[in-house]
Amino acid sequence: MIGQALGWLDQGWAFTLRWLLSPAAWSQFGLLLLAYGMAVLLSRRLTPWASRILTPADTASGPIAIARRFALIFLPLLLPLLAYALTAAGERVTRSLFGSGAVIAFGKRVFLFLAARILVNTILTDPFLRFLGRFVLIPVAALHALGLLAPLVDYLTATTIQIGNIAFSAIAVIRGLIAGGLLFRLGLWGNDQTVRYIGRQPMRPAIRQLTLKAAEFAIFGLAFLLLMNIIGISLTSLAVLGGAVGIGVGFGLQKIAANFVSGLILMVEGQATVGDFIALNGGEAGKIVKMTARATILETFDGKWIMVPNEDLITTRVTNYSDSGSANRLEALFSVSYDTDITRVPDIIAAAVTTHPGIMQDPAPDCDLRGFGESAVDFAVKFWVRGLDDGPHRYTSDVLFLIWGACKAHGIEMPYPQRVLHLKPVPA
Repeated sequence: MIGQALGWLDQGWAFTLRWLLSPAAWSQFGLLLLAYGMAVLLSRRLTPWASRILTPADTASGPIAIARRFALIFLPLLLPLLAYALTAAGERVTRSLFGSGAVIAFGKRVFLFLAARILVNTILTDPFLRFLGRFVLIPVAALHALGLLAPLVDYLTATTIQIGNIAFSAIAVIRGLIAGGLLFRLGLWGNDQTVRYIGRQPMRPAIRQLTLKAAEFAIFGLAFLLLMNIIGISLTSLAVLGGAVGIGVGFGLQKIAANFVSGLILMVEGQATVGDFIALNGGEAGKIVKMTARATILETFDGKWIMVPNEDLITTRVTNYSDSGSANRLEALFSVSYDTDITRVPDIIAAAVTTHPGIMQDPAPDCDLRGFGESAVDFAVKFWVRGLDDGPHRYTSDVLFLIWGACKAHGIEMPYPQRVLHLKPVPA
């Protein structure tokens, strides 16, 4: 066995020696070294020139400046890519002269592998892209350089995975995972750029939110369709399956669908939006702090959050106190003694209420006589404010303090309830 092994070793050495001494082999080595040397010289001359051309001014902005800065970061790839191109030209020469080019083809693949390493280790800065580069791109480039990528791809293509009536190859799964990660990362980047662009446009907050949601659905929906196409799943089968599922979901989730459509209508019409104070037909009232696809969230004055289905805001009566300029009329009730000259009261109280800085002067406050009670004469002062009667303003409370001060200053009495008792003598 040892002798047989030594015989095989001698045969292998003789074959290797003959191959290395053949004109095809040393010519390929020579062309490989020549291509690398020329690539080094060209890169030394082209790198400073390209750097000057691509470097914009420090104050330059706009799409052209951004594109130039983006192209500038790929300058480290100039040397391996030039070596790859020159080696490819040398491979054509050796194959045309000797009918062989294995050595120079291996060198060409090595230069491509070096380009992949430079791209991952020097150029890529995003953590996710560097992760894909280290664990996907570099191993694939290494297998390609060793000539093992094509057999591995053939093996994975022949290996099928069956899920129900859908069958796809193992290579499709791997390709889908890689493409899915890239498409998801690209979708996040595109969504961020869309948010920045739409955020700079003058539009109502509700329309802005609706536009952002529509753009997000469009971006990730397109990414999903591309991923299905990359994996190899027929979109026709997905359409049939989606139609069947949609019918079942439509019957089971009618309320959710109605709330979703109602949310879109609210965003488009803008009759109730974030920041408005509304009161529902059932008595709930609060400020809208958030509008989602299913429900609108109200915050009451005592800090509680109420989730109101969007459908209720469409199908029931809703009072919006923040719409039409946010002006609201309020009133404060008070009473004075029967001993008061009631003809003086309206002017005194109206003048006192007018001094409040949060009360509108047009229309001006107005004091009315409301009736004659059992123990006092009843009045009401009406006034307009821009806002609500609770929260940080407390308009009615401030007005009542002003009424109290005005009555004290002008000697107007606010009586206690009085009762008159008649005592009848008891017959003896």
